[in-house]
Amino acid sequence: MNEPDYQLETLAVRAGIERSQFNEHSEALYLTSSFVFKNAAEAAARFSGQTPGNIYARFTNPTVTAFQERLAVLEGAESCVATSSGMSAILATVMGLLSAGDHIVSSRSLFGATVQLFGNIMKRFGIETTFVSQTDVAAWRAAVQPNTKLLFAETPSNPLTEICDIAALSQVAKQAGALLAVDNCFCTPILQRPLDLGADLVIHSATKYLDGQGRVLGGAVLGRKEVIDPVFTFLRTAGPTMSAFNAWIFLKGLETLSLRMEAHSRSALELALWLEQQPQVERVYYPGLPSHPQYALAKQQQKTGGGIVAFEVKGGKDAAWRVVDATRMISITANLGDTKTTLTHPATTTHCRITPEQRAAAGIGDGLLRVGVGLEAVSDIQADLARGLR
Repeated sequence: MNEPDYQLETLAVRAGIERSQFNEHSEALYLTSSFVFKNAAEAAARFSGQTPGNIYARFTNPTVTAFQERLAVLEGAESCVATSSGMSAILATVMGLLSAGDHIVSSRSLFGATVQLFGNIMKRFGIETTFVSQTDVAAWRAAVQPNTKLLFAETPSNPLTEICDIAALSQVAKQAGALLAVDNCFCTPILQRPLDLGADLVIHSATKYLDGQGRVLGGAVLGRKEVIDPVFTFLRTAGPTMSAFNAWIFLKGLETLSLRMEAHSRSALELALWLEQQPQVERVYYPGLPSHPQYALAKQQQKTGGGIVAFEVKGGKDAAWRVVDATRMISITANLGDTKTTLTHPATTTHCRITPEQRAAAGIGDGLLRVGVGLEAVSDIQADLARGLR
């Protein structure tokens, strides 16, 4: 199926299907560790790369390939590598494309584990990172060094939903001879396609919206084949591999992705508008609100505001924890992208391992809460939060 022939909603259901001799309607699940060859010559040709085909499930599996092909079509990418988690997708990107002595310019408004990976772990291997404001293009440009190989951002950011100008950062990267990678976890290709805006790489934690029901872990890296090939080489050797079962779950998740993202966004906007009216709420962060600092840019880059809402409660940590503890229906968990609404206190969960100074620089205060708006009735979500806000 070619992208120009069908809409994204159709491709999310149909792309990547290659039926076996049994002509199954639903995608097949291939649970095997290895594949058998007809003879020694075929085995040699497969291992050398002379002929395509499956070899060993660490790096080739038909179910994983189907997921990779479907997601690549949705993102408008030439190639996709599926990984065991979102963080392993970022790790594979850095290890596949960078070497000791290289430099990264990154937004400081990142998921806490990504900050740890760039700021601590990769530093031990000789890869330095300069963290800059998500929204200040001049700061990105000023941070570029002769050895800069990668610019990295997630937009909207976690948890404050800050928006970076993908097209502008693409120009900064090109002028530096570097690559721009965009974590598209919050939007998915249904709401935003970074490659169309000039990014070189798109990264996903498939665990979130691509699954949509909090069942399995997975990640993906997408882009031009020449850029993705070194990432695949790292995966083939090191093995941060997506399992066939998880890929099968993600294929099922993609089928409803468009409907879910529209519903998440619709409910999130309604919740955000309601939160702005609550006297106990200091500030609401949601790209679909006119009060959001990058509202105009979000409307330009994204189809809708997405399903994540963050808000600051008056009274700091104690007041924020009272809201969390008063809930009866909402799930208290750091995951997001689920049909079930989730609630977390970033300063003591997702971003607890970064320093207080780093949290302050990223705007993550003690009164901040993040809601992953699910598919329940918005009135029930509001009532659950209102109990603690009272």
